[in-house]
Amino acid sequence: MPRPAVGRVVHYTSYGTPGGEYHSECRAALITQLDPAPGDTPEPGQVFVGLAVLNPTGLFFNTCVLQDEEDHTGGTWHWPERVEED
Repeated sequence: MPRPAVGRVVHYTSYGTPGGEYHSECRAALITQLDPAPGDTPEPGQVFVGLAVLNPTGLFFNTCVLQDEEDHTGGTWHWPERVEED
């Protein structure tokens, strides 16, 4: 697994809306800072970063965004999936 670094491109998973008008989707994002977890010490394996998220309608900035490589839960980030070439 790569190590997060400022300037790396990652995916941010949006929350979507409760009524389902907008679905949870992956958005391109840039790591803007390496964050400690909220509180004293992150749990083993937890990685938090600050992100600049690139949405079709504008930019979104957030700190303390948790990495989630397995479930891609809304409000988390993960490394982009590999795309196989034809």
